[in-house]
Amino acid sequence: MTDLHKPPRPPLHTILPPLLLGTATFNTQYVSDPEAMPYRDIVARAISLGVTGFDTSPYYGPSETLLGAALDSLLNPAGGSSSAPVARESLFLVTKAGRIASAEFDYSPSWVRYSVLRSLKRLHTPYLDLVYMHDVEFVSADEVVAAVRELRRLRDEDGVVRYVGISGFPVDVLCGLAERVLRETGEPLDAVLSYGHCTVQNRKLGLPWVEQVGTGGRGQQQPENKGSPLARFNKAGVQVVLNASILGMGLLTSRGIPADPPEAAAAASESSPLAKWHPSPPKLRLACKELAALAEQAGERLESVAIRWSLAEWARVGGAAGLGVDVSTPDGEALRVGPTVCGVTSVPELEETVAEWSGVLRSLQKFSSGSAGQDDAYGAARQEKVLDLVRNKLWPTLGSWLDYAWDSPDEGYKNTRKESDRGVVPADGVMEEYEKAKRERKGVARSVPEAR
Repeated sequence: MTDLHKPPRPPLHTILPPLLLGTATFNTQYVSDPEAMPYRDIVARAISLGVTGFDTSPYYGPSETLLGAALDSLLNPAGGSSSAPVARESLFLVTKAGRIASAEFDYSPSWVRYSVLRSLKRLHTPYLDLVYMHDVEFVSADEVVAAVRELRRLRDEDGVVRYVGISGFPVDVLCGLAERVLRETGEPLDAVLSYGHCTVQNRKLGLPWVEQVGTGGRGQQQPENKGSPLARFNKAGVQVVLNASILGMGLLTSRGIPADPPEAAAAASESSPLAKWHPSPPKLRLACKELAALAEQAGERLESVAIRWSLAEWARVGGAAGLGVDVSTPDGEALRVGPTVCGVTSVPELEETVAEWSGVLRSLQKFSSGSAGQDDAYGAARQEKVLDLVRNKLWPTLGSWLDYAWDSPDEGYKNTRKESDRGVVPADGVMEEYEKAKRERKGVARSVPEAR
């Protein structure tokens, strides 16, 4: 029987957008009242600027619901609206499964299935373009493999997932799990999402890769040894690796995160929601405050410098490693670039990020074509200024904090989800509604005469 609802699956690198809007910021971890932020305006403006990929998770508080509401108003505009509806096929929707709360995880097949079906409902979509198992370092490798198998069942049997991946913080864990999935299932992961490891402060995702001499930092790279993360991802058959949290989850901003002693934590959380949960040690927060001061002395904001450096670095490194996506430059030149997920809390932040990304593409285009071209405020000259500031001022100032990564999970972590509760899903009608709709779809499919 033909499945009329199964979306096509071309190679991921041909359809994944190079820049995705991350909506972890639609959450109380980043803002005090997510529903009061201009989330509808952010989503609408993103699409108008050509940003058609959106990344979310059930773990991000109301993020899925808010993103779904914003998208629904664009996909199905109310009567009388002058706006033409956005086509679902023009969007790339990404979510995650498995992480429920800070220390609560459920990777059981039944919970994974429930989580995906609930996400479909929240996002008002019949299918999800990509689903990751969320923060895989917090559970056993066996649990990850079982969960990936379930996502693939949802892909192959139900047609509600197009591509399957994993996300997490420690790069070596992501590499090991990608290798294990290939070894045990015979099929590689489509995508891996790494966060916080290709930033001005922490470059570990792209190390140890070396630049060719004389390229000004924009040339091809070669793996220094077979143990480099990108070489391991390649060997594991991963199609695309995405970079996220390029501001270190708020660490690399002008405002920064208060480095308060424990007794002042409550007061600090009032001025910065991140102070409650951010895993960075106080001395690293202070070191990043110094970076903000140096950027200001150079006439820059730290977040602008950090965004530009990470966008450009991962575009270059991820593309050169064969783990990027296909794009066309403003002049129509075909490039392979590493894709990035960027979170924002306002329309101006979004517009700045997109402007920096456009400048990255122009600077990459000029380098690959050998043409000086016509520069602008975000083009090749800015690229050189940012590289000079980062290499000669920011990195020396970080000292031993350069490439530092905190432990994840931290010492003493224990999954608070009781074993007896794992796989137990809420009786909220999500599963029943889906099964009913599935039966109705099968009935429609049976009524369609087969081609002769």
